[in-house]
Amino acid sequence: MLEKYQHHIVAAILIIVLAISIGTALGDAAIMDEVAHIPSGYSYVKYHDFRLNPEHPPLLKDLAGIPLQFLDVSFPTNEQFWTTDANGQWNAGWRFLYLPGNDTEKIIFWSRFPIILLSLLLGFFIFKWAKELFGLKAGLLALAFYAFDPNILGHNHYVTTDLGIAAFLFFAFYFFLKYLKNPNWQTIALAGIFMALAQLAKFSAVLMFPVFGIVLLANIFFRKKKIKFSLLGSGKIKKFWLQKFYLYSSSFVIIFLIHILLIGVVYQLNIYRMPTEKIHELVDTQLYGGSKNLTGDTLHKMADNPVLRPYSQYLTGLFMVFGRVAGGNTTYFFGQVTNQSFREYFPMVFLIKEPIPILLFLLSALAIALYFILRNNLADFPRHIWKNVKNYLDGHIAETAMLLFVALYAYVSITGNLNIGFRHLFPILPFMYILVSKEIVFLWAKLRGNARKIYSVAVAVLLLWLAAETALAYPYYLAYFNETVGGSKNGYKYVTDSNVDWGQELKRLQTFIEKNNIEKIRVDYFGGGDVKHYLGERAVIWHADLGQEPGWYAISATFIQNSLYYKITEGKPDYQWLREKEPYAAIGHSILIYRIVN
Repeated sequence: MLEKYQHHIVAAILIIVLAISIGTALGDAAIMDEVAHIPSGYSYVKYHDFRLNPEHPPLLKDLAGIPLQFLDVSFPTNEQFWTTDANGQWNAGWRFLYLPGNDTEKIIFWSRFPIILLSLLLGFFIFKWAKELFGLKAGLLALAFYAFDPNILGHNHYVTTDLGIAAFLFFAFYFFLKYLKNPNWQTIALAGIFMALAQLAKFSAVLMFPVFGIVLLANIFFRKKKIKFSLLGSGKIKKFWLQKFYLYSSSFVIIFLIHILLIGVVYQLNIYRMPTEKIHELVDTQLYGGSKNLTGDTLHKMADNPVLRPYSQYLTGLFMVFGRVAGGNTTYFFGQVTNQSFREYFPMVFLIKEPIPILLFLLSALAIALYFILRNNLADFPRHIWKNVKNYLDGHIAETAMLLFVALYAYVSITGNLNIGFRHLFPILPFMYILVSKEIVFLWAKLRGNARKIYSVAVAVLLLWLAAETALAYPYYLAYFNETVGGSKNGYKYVTDSNVDWGQELKRLQTFIEKNNIEKIRVDYFGGGDVKHYLGERAVIWHADLGQEPGWYAISATFIQNSLYYKITEGKPDYQWLREKEPYAAIGHSILIYRIVN
């Protein structure tokens, strides 16, 4: 039945994802990062000028900006954010999104729609690759993990880099592994193209290169299958290992050159109407410390060269990211607040935000893999360990690449200095879904009789649990937390920022105020929505240092918790008096409502 109806099942799952994503995209207000990304994307496509948001590559913003070209909107290029500011991205966003005459809701929705389509494409490729590697059941299971993960549904409709880098990194791995398995001109070209697209999605894609290098060498030294493709006379080399070395090293150079060339072409399309002095201005104003001292002169010289100018812009953004990471971010984590990082942050956030069924599948997969590794290798350990490793690398290069990338990316995330949300782990999730589905299906194939029936029922129950929990969480997916912390209603007590509160609930706050006939409410809002645009004169802009007075309050969870940092470091008043109270209501588990009587 699965074989016969597989395409219908995949289509049905992706249609559900599409419907959920459109519903949440229409219901969510602009989140904080969209204030910078949406106007940037519009200006890249409209004006081919990269002066806004240069710290991220252009690809995802280009995608978001394309639909906006078909809307009747105004972009005030006569204002300071465009004429004199260096990287006036935030002012550009507030003016563009909420300019009288511009349809705010249309701009936000249509800029999000390409990201939704990209999320569907990623889901299809997860199914496709898992099926190719491990069979149809593994493909459907991996797709189910992806499609019903509330964290994916919470972010796959925003104009940010998080879902996009997960998608393009996954595509880059897929086509690079295709090239390793079957090198020919088509796979070489596709590997180079998607390597570039990953780099054009987000600078963190550079983490793919160490993994690509390792699996390339493993393929050279441990591949046993003959290669049909001949490149520049490689077929005349008699020694197989030398033939492999020559073929893969020379073809990888071609891949790398394609990737470099495409990066330059895409950047050139985004900057060719940008005044050169603006590129110089970005180098002078957006780089700091060591990065500026070491690279500033070189970037200026590159900017003056028409051929190297796109690469000057690319490297300027890359070094801006280095400075951003080094600077850290104010982070609330389990009652503590710092502008540095917590080593426990990402492991703990993963454990409290991933649904328990997925965690149980992951734990089961780890146990299954460990059991069969020990059973197959313990008897002759360590006598044949090297032989077994070589055989594994020969036959399981795709799994090796996935495992290496998950390990490397997790290590960099844990030891890095930015703790701003579970979303930063998105690049490893597609690989996790596939690796887990492999082990779950592998054990199913090994079992017989009643054991297989019981196992099948257990898998079905966990999948139903996952689907039901995801359905019940709609539409508050960004603020989803599992039962280990008491569910989504308690999430803000442990972590904030994009784990819970990114400003997505402002439109629903408007609905709450109208339903409850609230004439005046004090609002301290964190996000990309304009409070006055949605709430009008009912809203009084408030901050912790204004103290308390009787009446209604709507305070973003991030500000409630992060105010503790400014009390500790600067002695400012904080929201301690609110943290001690139980909220009257919580809008999407994100904006906390209080009613102070006296």
